[in-house]
Amino acid sequence: MGSTEDLGYPQDILRYSSGFLVSKVMFTACELGVFDLLLESGEPLSTDVIAARLGTSTTGMERLLDACVGLKLLAVELTQEGALYRNTDISNIYLTKSSPKSQYHIMMYYSNTVYLCWHYLADAVREGRNQYERAFHISSEDPFGAMYRSEEEMLKFMAGQNSVWSVCGRDVLVAFDLSPFKQVCDLGGGGGALAREYVSLYPNSTVTIYDLPKVIQVAKEQFVPPKEHRITFHEGDFFNNSIPEAELYILSKILHDWDDDKCRQLLAKICKACKPGGGVLLVESLLNEDKSGPLETQLYSMNMLVQTEGKERTAAEYSKLLKTAGFGEVQVKRTGKLYDAVLGRK
Repeated sequence: MGSTEDLGYPQDILRYSSGFLVSKVMFTACELGVFDLLLESGEPLSTDVIAARLGTSTTGMERLLDACVGLKLLAVELTQEGALYRNTDISNIYLTKSSPKSQYHIMMYYSNTVYLCWHYLADAVREGRNQYERAFHISSEDPFGAMYRSEEEMLKFMAGQNSVWSVCGRDVLVAFDLSPFKQVCDLGGGGGALAREYVSLYPNSTVTIYDLPKVIQVAKEQFVPPKEHRITFHEGDFFNNSIPEAELYILSKILHDWDDDKCRQLLAKICKACKPGGGVLLVESLLNEDKSGPLETQLYSMNMLVQTEGKERTAAEYSKLLKTAGFGEVQVKRTGKLYDAVLGRK
């Protein structure tokens, strides 16, 4: 039997222990505007120029830039005048604010909100509940009341979710042929990015975004253009108010926020409102049946612990919830990406 050194354990442990450093470097470069500046400049820039334009120290900026080079977020060229930095393709596409596929907003949400909750992960594990009270000194009884504790926080969350669907939305909406469903209700549809992707893929359909009144107001004002007549809005709380009739209900990253009892309650209401032959599309990150992975989904489940009342689940667990609620036929499609699709038919 080989030694632990042969197995690589010490190196792996050290890599895991420094994982938060990697994300913080990326978050900080986004927050300071490094990638936006380099995109706008149209040419490589020196540390001195970048630091001066962004109002930082030269010493700190040099270390940040070099770390971004190590992460392949920046490229560096050594010249007679010194080191010159430029964006790589991945940072131009995903980390600049102006890109259609920008993930800037979700990065800022993770950096300024999620990170603070994760500071109390040990407490979350001990207590089995979210950590809004410790992180933000507000009640944790209503997770979305805490998440939407100010208009600024709500806007950050909505913009972050929109950025996720700008990259992942098409994958989950083409996992099944949804063209037969003409009347769609997107429950908890937020800023409407998934709804916009849906009507783009299935132009003969209409989508109603169902969400809290304050969310709907922001979605109308900032995210969904008035000329998009195929998208309408319905204000309400889907646990406490009625659900409008539709042929297909989309629940994208909704059930993972709640425990099994609330999931069953919501799915039963949906099944009752659903037209005969209709269905519900769950968009979630699926755990392996033995819960051995994927690692991203396991980490998402930890995030559900520190921020919500829910958890990530296996395909079998979601299928059971759907069938208990009255959806007899259930199909599962793994996309090979971050999010998968589960379709239940009434």
